[in-house]
Amino acid sequence: MKTYRINEIFYSLQGEGWHTGRAAVFVRFSGCNLRCPFCDTDFKAYRQMSIDDITDAIRQWKACAFVVLTGGEPSLQVDDELVEALHHEGFYIAVETNGTHPLPQAVDWVTLSPKNCFVDHAPALAAEKVNEVKVIFDGIHDPEPWNIWPGLYLNLQPCDTGNAERNREVTSQCVEYVKQHPQWHLSLQTHKLIHIP
Repeated sequence: MKTYRINEIFYSLQGEGWHTGRAAVFVRFSGCNLRCPFCDTDFKAYRQMSIDDITDAIRQWKACAFVVLTGGEPSLQVDDELVEALHHEGFYIAVETNGTHPLPQAVDWVTLSPKNCFVDHAPALAAEKVNEVKVIFDGIHDPEPWNIWPGLYLNLQPCDTGNAERNREVTSQCVEYVKQHPQWHLSLQTHKLIHIP
């Protein structure tokens, strides 16, 4: 029986991007092919879970009907069988991915979050598979190379550096960048601002 490395499953509000404020069940996968210095996922902690384990765990929040597969990097593990099982349970499936690996075609919403610190990696996702782009703004790397698919929602999110003073500086620079490049939208990590998981 196939299993997936699951860091955690929890119910909260989507704090970022187009679906900000929407109630969601989060399935956080453990493991990633990139090592971003700002990553807030503990990859050492995970459980091996089957599809039945995952669907049993999220069934209690079925009224929500919105599942976000995140990570780590979910595309390293998410497959057609898992997507089909979640759809069978009645869930709309969103995935946040760094774009380095393809996703199952049946995923409902794809947030491409390429990493500026790995600007050399080429997203493997086709343009028709991506619904929005979310770039982490660090005040060092130019996000404009990721503005390659006209018509997509383009979100710019200030990097959480772990340093309050630097965070204020990065956020201020991000706001100015959005004002000068209005095709981008400011995306804040609202879940951190209001202190929810």
